Amino acid sequence: MTNIFVLFGQTATGKTAKALELCDTENGEIVNFDSRQIYKKLDIVTGKDRPTNPKYKIWLYDVIDPTETFSSGDYVAHALPILKDIITRGKTPILVGGTGYYLYHLLYGVPKISVPENWPLRHHLGTKTVMELTKILREKKPEFLESLNESDRLNPRRLIRRIEIALANGTLADKPTMITLLAHLGGVQGTDVTFIPFFHTDSEKTRAIIRARVMARIESGAIEETQSLLNEGYKKSDPGLNAIGYQQIISYINNEMTREQMIELWLTREIHYAKRQKTYFKKLFPQLF
Repeated sequence: MTNIFVLFGQTATGKTAKALELCDTENGEIVNFDSRQIYKKLDIVTGKDRPTNPKYKIWLYDVIDPTETFSSGDYVAHALPILKDIITRGKTPILVGGTGYYLYHLLYGVPKISVPENWPLRHHLGTKTVMELTKILREKKPEFLESLNESDRLNPRRLIRRIEIALANGTLADKPTMITLLAHLGGVQGTDVTFIPFFHTDSEKTRAIIRARVMARIESGAIEETQSLLNEGYKKSDPGLNAIGYQQIISYINNEMTREQMIELWLTREIHYAKRQKTYFKKLFPQLF
């Protein structure tokens, strides 16, 4: 019996440390599903944990340039051959990350929506409030708004994507059927999947843990890393630099906010992201909560 481990959950919960333990006990190799760590050159701010011992293998770090987009469909296309390869070599795949839609589409298939990402539109809409985005979507496609649950109606990214589809006269995909990861891997017999959730349980401790992580990354050179990227010609609008941390640091470098404001805003964005992660995974795996 071959086992695939899936370590999923919120940021700053110790997923990678546990994955490394499993590498030792289960003869495993790690497969990343963190959308921020897919990018090359984005190391300190995204918190790439690179083991010093070369015996540990982490797949899907440093896949694309920060100027490129990387959809969940791209993720699935990259991940499936790697998972098959790990299994056929007699080792154990250990999926680790916090990007819910990467995992969702790996497990259940990628919805067929023909509307591509419109990054200029996304950056324009990204300046608007949830209330403003809600108004736009209600005017363009009220049925798109009605199909969102209460949590998603407060999620700017969900609203922006639906506006993007509406403006392109696209349609929403049907909810994916239960196509499992095992079906995707077809031909690999006797395979099971073990899910291990990682979540914060105390909001005050969560804030303290995330603050410590943000400060550690600043002390490790997060600002210098960001400045180096700008010096290379990368821009705040590039898909990779749209990640939490880079946006706030660039605003600080551009004298648009103080260092203290940058830290607080970065911290706030990380906390909000952690909350969205918990909401998403609760919806994806209600039986584990």
